[in-house]
Amino acid sequence: MLSQAIQDAINRQIDLELAGSHYYLALSTWCDEEGFRGASTWLRTQSLEERGHAMKLVDYLGDREGAVRLGAVPQPETGYDSLLELFEAVLEQERAVTIAIHELFREAGGAEPSLEVLLHWFISEQVEEEKTVSDIVADLRRIGDDPTGLLIVDRELASLAAAPDPNPAP
Repeated sequence: MLSQAIQDAINRQIDLELAGSHYYLALSTWCDEEGFRGASTWLRTQSLEERGHAMKLVDYLGDREGAVRLGAVPQPETGYDSLLELFEAVLEQERAVTIAIHELFREAGGAEPSLEVLLHWFISEQVEEEKTVSDIVADLRRIGDDPTGLLIVDRELASLAAAPDPNPAP
């Protein structure tokens, strides 16, 4: 049986993943409203992915006879002035998730080897997520407000959303 402290830590991570899913869905609607259909599609895909991450942790708790306790999902910020500003916020979100995953890994601290195995996947996933968003931010900074450049990035985001996951879950 998992300790209560580990169950609480996993539940916090579940809440964070679900909040991320909600956040990305809200950002997707902003992109739709602003005409960035590729970015909207990419963010919807990310929203589903974050929900999938939460479900992995829900399933883990269930498999280990733990208790899932869902918290409230905060209202996401959606007042952005540009696609660059939005993706800079996405990068900060991904960095916060990385920190939380690392903290959960430290809390598991050898006491729960099966959790550590699962968290290795999450850690690798976060490296990929941060790299992807960092690259998007760099591209958006390079092009500034150039309409052609924004169109190209938006189309690339649509194709990224359609690409198969190079790091599927175990």
